[in-house]
Amino acid sequence: MVVRAACALALALLVQTSVAQDAKLPPVDEGATDAVWPRFKARLLDALERRDRQFVLGILDRNIRNTSGTSGIAEFRKLWDPEAADSPLWSQLAGVLFLGSVYVKRDAKTQELCAPYIYYRWPADAPENINGAVIVKETLLKSNPSAAAATVATLSYDLVAVSNWEVADESKESPQKWVKAKAGSKEGFAPEEHVRSPLEYRACFVKAGERWRMTALEVGE
Repeated sequence: MVVRAACALALALLVQTSVAQDAKLPPVDEGATDAVWPRFKARLLDALERRDRQFVLGILDRNIRNTSGTSGIAEFRKLWDPEAADSPLWSQLAGVLFLGSVYVKRDAKTQELCAPYIYYRWPADAPENINGAVIVKETLLKSNPSAAAATVATLSYDLVAVSNWEVADESKESPQKWVKAKAGSKEGFAPEEHVRSPLEYRACFVKAGERWRMTALEVGE
């Protein structure tokens, strides 16, 4: 989880001792109201599952913004290597799309639909120590990194202070990874797939007529 580690450093170098009580970031999915977006999203997710690079490359805007701060399809192909079946593109973009989207005004003429909502709806007044968001309706904060451990708290879309983004399960046989996080006065371990940094990958799309094209796939600030 190199990306998460880098994002955590960029967002907050040190985790403070306290977290604002009841700080939450409920999910948003503004794209669901568009007549075309849900069908397009389903087709794109299917293409990602099938490793259909032709479909994915076909929806890219020619000036797509890339993680490296560069733009263009040629750079996108260099960064993501969509010809490879094990390219991280397939899982990273799918992970972005499974979360809700929001409309973002890019400039005076352009409105993008961007996912996930976390980066774009991150509270401006969130304390510096808050660097993660619970992305599920219910997750159990455990006293130790184990499903069998005692439950410290039940979290629902909470904003949390993460001090370790990748903790191995107590059982060597378990592939489960955990994040060490603090919510309010409660500290413990949550499944890593239930907590996301606002600085992880995000994608933006623009609608032209009845078609959508991807204008960005970025990470970081």
